[in-house]
Amino acid sequence: MSGVTIEEARRLLAERFRSAGIDSADIDARLLVGAIMGLDLTGLITSASHVLTKSEGSLLAGFAERRDKGEPVARILGHKEFWGLPLALSPETLVPRPDTETVVELALEMLRKGPANKPSRIADLGTGTGAILLALLSELPDATGIGTDISEGALATAEDNAVQLGLAARASFIRCDYASELTGPFDLIVSNPPYVATGDIAGLAREVRDHDPLQALDGGPDGLAAYRALIPQAARLLAGGAALVVEAGQGQARDIEALMTEAGLTPQSPPRADLAGIFRAVGARKMPR
Repeated sequence: MSGVTIEEARRLLAERFRSAGIDSADIDARLLVGAIMGLDLTGLITSASHVLTKSEGSLLAGFAERRDKGEPVARILGHKEFWGLPLALSPETLVPRPDTETVVELALEMLRKGPANKPSRIADLGTGTGAILLALLSELPDATGIGTDISEGALATAEDNAVQLGLAARASFIRCDYASELTGPFDLIVSNPPYVATGDIAGLAREVRDHDPLQALDGGPDGLAAYRALIPQAARLLAGGAALVVEAGQGQARDIEALMTEAGLTPQSPPRADLAGIFRAVGARKMPR
């Protein structure tokens, strides 16, 4: 794509993506051209007549081919913004999604309504990029947190993100299955576990199915296997009055609340809905004795 202007490259790329059936064609084209040129939206407008060099055009062509094959823009660029924080990605992590910010919102609300009159201690089970934990720490300057994951690659990514965001002094990471190696008490436990039923994975969008790690998607035959493991673990580790908040798939909120009740927790009603109206964040509290 060398020899064309920035504006021509953006337009040609958007047309190519639309022809490939990509719904976000215009945004994707703008982000990829902007990444190649090191320009934000304003820069793309003011530099619209700049002609791409051979190396710039070659790099953009490579990006375009990857997007044509279904690779998400965030994976091509290697980073994604979540809760206003830039987060690096790796093959071992999910791409953080806006829906998950609903978990952060409900967690902050429940923590602030809780009984803690001391710096909060937080655990993020299956932390991935560290998105939820680091978002919470960015809002709670006196809090500390632990992120767990079974993937060493994911933990390395989360640790790097904590360093880049200046939160490493308050965040630590440990390799284990959910909370199996943790010692309480915690004032808040959060998690975005795998919740896609095994039989539904083949029907996911290719951006997710082909590029997100399977172990971060597969929630077992009914999508609830992870909750059956982590909810009892969390219930044992929560302080009196502390909260558990988890992300849920569509139609799973009631089943998750039942598992929370079975573990001795009191669900927060109603669950928090995302922008599509899906109950996305389910919370419960461990009532003081």
